[in-house]
Amino acid sequence: MNELSMQQKKLFDDIRHIDENGNEFWYARELQPVLHYAKWENFHKVIKTAMIACKISKQSVEEQFPEVRKLFVVNNGAKRYQIDYKLTRYACYLIVMNGDPRKEVIALGQTYFAVKTRSQELAELFDRLSEDEKRLFIRGDIRQKNMLLAEAAHKAGIITQKEYATFQDAGYRGLYGGMTGRDIAEHKGLSEGEEILDYMGGTELAANLFRITQTEEKMRREKTDTPEKANAAHYEVGTIVREAIARAGGTMPEELPTPEKSIKQLESEQRKEIKPKKD
Repeated sequence: MNELSMQQKKLFDDIRHIDENGNEFWYARELQPVLHYAKWENFHKVIKTAMIACKISKQSVEEQFPEVRKLFVVNNGAKRYQIDYKLTRYACYLIVMNGDPRKEVIALGQTYFAVKTRSQELAELFDRLSEDEKRLFIRGDIRQKNMLLAEAAHKAGIITQKEYATFQDAGYRGLYGGMTGRDIAEHKGLSEGEEILDYMGGTELAANLFRITQTEEKMRREKTDTPEKANAAHYEVGTIVREAIARAGGTMPEELPTPEKSIKQLESEQRKEIKPKKD
């Protein structure tokens, strides 16, 4: 990541606090506007996702995200408490890693709060994760990278939902030997509305993450400017990933088993274990 300028660094330094023991922390309510989240409800969703990432990383959620209650005055003069969090640097790092990557300030936050690089984090954690934890970990990355891919597609002139579905199918057809998204869903026995990516194991998710990141980088590098070129790029990268799997002697993605539990079920279970209080 690029180094921050003094002005950019000041954004986060200005809301940094030091407790009586000399430990630095940030209040979530103060971090929210800096990261350009207008509504607490939306920012709180990111915090909850970061908590799940914290738990998967074998860190204490209670230590990294200690909850506090602050008294404030509402419009009619009445007083009530609102939830807040005293965030460690690592907690802030997890929040920006799970924030909207299309926001420039999120990229700045990733640089400012970086405890270690993402590649180092993956290398250190991945071998210690269970299969379901690997799925949650990679699925979180895919959510972020898919936002960037969607933005690249939009810049290439892909506007309507139908056009984006065609673009997505191009990538799937390349990676899955001609299968469209609907074909994959039927192959997995999914019902209408169930998300394909939520029913993939860790290996299959990793292949799709590579497809997504490499397509976005290719489109950005080549300044892809038409839907036809975008679809061709997505298909090409999909086929390249499939060929790499074949050369490595791996199992084709359509032949990998479908997990019994969806990502949404796993996330729900994790949230119940964390049990954050209501807003």
